Amino acid sequence: MVPCPHIFDPAEKYISLVIPAYNEEHRLPGALDETLNYLQQRAANDKTFTYEVIIVDDGSTDGTKRVAFEFVKRFSVDNVRVILLGKNHGKGEAIRKGMLHSRGELLLMLDADGATRVDDLEKLENQINAVAKKGQQLEDSTGRDSTIRISDVPAAAFGSRAHLEEKALATRKWYRNFLMKGFHIVVLLAAVSGIRDTQCGFKMFTRSAARKLFLNIRLKRSIMSIFNQLEYILLSLLLLEAFFPWSIS
Repeated sequence: MVPCPHIFDPAEKYISLVIPAYNEEHRLPGALDETLNYLQQRAANDKTFTYEVIIVDDGSTDGTKRVAFEFVKRFSVDNVRVILLGKNHGKGEAIRKGMLHSRGELLLMLDADGATRVDDLEKLENQINAVAKKGQQLEDSTGRDSTIRISDVPAAAFGSRAHLEEKALATRKWYRNFLMKGFHIVVLLAAVSGIRDTQCGFKMFTRSAARKLFLNIRLKRSIMSIFNQLEYILLSLLLLEAFFPWSIS
């Protein structure tokens, strides 16, 4: 057992990667190998870059927990931590728990299926850094002697597959396209029109944004990703979007 940090604690790492996992014994090792290889290489090239990977086992009934703890042994508990939920609560609750007990200035949620290249996180990171830089320039122009930390900027950046929609439409059955389009219209009308792809499982939050958002989430299942948008609007977070290639494993 190790001390469990909380989102209200000061950040101890630059970035936390939260991976919800339910019965992911077979896909999790590949995703973790890719993720940790990237993080280790980046840390070796930049001594200021610190990270942690949080695997949230959502009541798995297979060997997910065993796989997760094997990576803890390989990479140390400082870099890889496991949260056990005991029983299955749903992806939304698994993400919420991981976010609330992370240590990063930036918090990234990603799926265990490896559908997105982990180095694509830099696209989201760059967008948030650009916003923080503009905020700092504004502070400097007003003559205030203050430094804006990236963790204090209330922003969220979403990975998006919207640019792949035309190709997908050409290969799907007409009725699937009809249902998909109808679903997206409902989401956009009920939530936010600025984000074209609300369902991509690759999202980055600053610590400030995660604190505001994940303390207020009540929905536990996958529909959480839709209604997150309402939370973002109500809590006045800055939303950003970056386009990614996508693979299916």
